[in-house]
Amino acid sequence: MKSAEEIMEILDAYDLTGSLRDAGELAGCSHHTVKHYVDRRAAGGELDKAVTRPQLIDEYLPKVEEWVERSKGKVRADRAHEKLLAMGYKGSERTTRRAVASVKKSYRSGHVRVHRPWVTEPGMWLQYDYGDGPVVDGVKTVLFVAWLAWSRFRVVIALRDKTMPSVFAALDQTFRRLGGVPTYVLTDNEKTVTTEHIAGIPVRNGQLVTFAEHYSVVVHTCVPADPASKGGTESSVKISKADLVPKDTNLREEYASFSELEEACEAFCQKVNTRAHRTTKRPPVEMLAEE
Repeated sequence: MKSAEEIMEILDAYDLTGSLRDAGELAGCSHHTVKHYVDRRAAGGELDKAVTRPQLIDEYLPKVEEWVERSKGKVRADRAHEKLLAMGYKGSERTTRRAVASVKKSYRSGHVRVHRPWVTEPGMWLQYDYGDGPVVDGVKTVLFVAWLAWSRFRVVIALRDKTMPSVFAALDQTFRRLGGVPTYVLTDNEKTVTTEHIAGIPVRNGQLVTFAEHYSVVVHTCVPADPASKGGTESSVKISKADLVPKDTNLREEYASFSELEEACEAFCQKVNTRAHRTTKRPPVEMLAEE
């Protein structure tokens, strides 16, 4: 297939000479190629678009589109081919795979999620999440990670579990380190926060409601199975685990005691909160004073 520049040169040569053979000599191609593009231009066709031929699957494409829509773009091509065969389709599985891939591409282009920068106000949002902590004394620990959206201030606290008392103690300690309470707290749909969903509406845990009333804070939860809605704390969890959990990448030794893990968490918070953040170009601890 010729490029747009080559097609333009071919047509320009033909307009200059008025001869297919002369234009072919000038453009360095066959006179048949010149005729092809001259005829397509005269017919008002797409010059750089390949000619489409009818296929056996064409009459079944509406059904394929229906399956892709119903499955939210997750239907497998082999399953679609089996269903098409039952409907009388005589084409090959390869053709089916190409058709399903094309329909899925069109579906995704119409359902693209747009991620825009989240501009928050000072003192408005705090996000928290959990990460798998290191094993201490044969028991697996939990990393409670909180992230203040405006200043990017991080709080990482080592917990022995994710029970209600542990979570409330971690939140209380977080508020004390921040020197205040945000307006909203955003987290996952853990049982300590949301007991169930009724008609898509989350039902809050009664103990959490009492806790939130005491601190005058509103607790929100993100959409289920949608970690992107709290990307700030997701990123903080990833960074915390990479630094605090003993791995080959950080060459950190195993912790001798739980208190040693707590000290490591405090040292980590001191390090990340006193260095300039990549986005704000300022240390979070300085911005926290303003927030």
